[in-house]
Amino acid sequence: MKRKVLSVLLCAGLVVSMAAGCGTKDDADTTSENTNTADDADASDDEESASDMEYVKEKGTLVVGITNFEPMDYKDDSGEWIGFDADLANAFAESLGVEVEFIEIDWDNKILELDGKTIDCVWNGMTLTDEVTSSMECTDAYLQNAQVVVVPADIADQYQDEESLSDLSFAVEAGSAGEAEVSALGLDYTPVTAQSDALMEVAAGTSDAAVIDLLMAAAMIGDGTSYADLTYTISLNSEEYGVGFRKGSDLAEALNEFFAQSYEDGTIKACAEKYGVQAALIEE
Repeated sequence: MKRKVLSVLLCAGLVVSMAAGCGTKDDADTTSENTNTADDADASDDEESASDMEYVKEKGTLVVGITNFEPMDYKDDSGEWIGFDADLANAFAESLGVEVEFIEIDWDNKILELDGKTIDCVWNGMTLTDEVTSSMECTDAYLQNAQVVVVPADIADQYQDEESLSDLSFAVEAGSAGEAEVSALGLDYTPVTAQSDALMEVAAGTSDAAVIDLLMAAAMIGDGTSYADLTYTISLNSEEYGVGFRKGSDLAEALNEFFAQSYEDGTIKACAEKYGVQAALIEE
């Protein structure tokens, strides 16, 4: 009888021991999984809260997304990017202790390029539209602008109000404020890659008219330019330019401070006068 009881007790102890052993392994696996999940969450939080400025400083370059847009960003005879925005971008990058790199982008994909970190900012006479301000961390406005209708000079007198535009075919930069204006008016238009392409369409006669930025029109069409036979007529809106960074970026505020200092020491006014945009400056 004693042997039977002892045997039962030994079996029971073995079962308990095995259960405890299995329980320990499961608990360890669960703990490990929970720890890994927590680590992943912490890493994600760290990535989201990382300073954009530190990211730029660490890689040593500020990558600026642009299009060919005189007088904001365009190439000189030696192939270097110059212009009001290009010069300011160079100066801002220098203040951060990094190099500047300009990359021509498809304007319609500017937000994708920014979020994908192909570029660090969009600095190219960018209108502060609702889409832009909701998708980017934007600076304060620094220049005033408008969207204007460009037509051949010999027919300009026929197109002096919005009602007269209904029979025209337009060329506009895809994703631009100009496209938004002609679309809102229900006008016939063809999207092109850049505003400069829109001008070429009108000059070639493949489009009747274009809608581009006033600052570009003032610099690129009329007497003494490559488009002497073109002129602009009416303004379709009024707007303001800003620079866009990734949402939440601390570089936007840093650039606001840079702008403020540049107003104070007169360098931004001198740069504006160099490129003929001083009348459009928004004073701090």
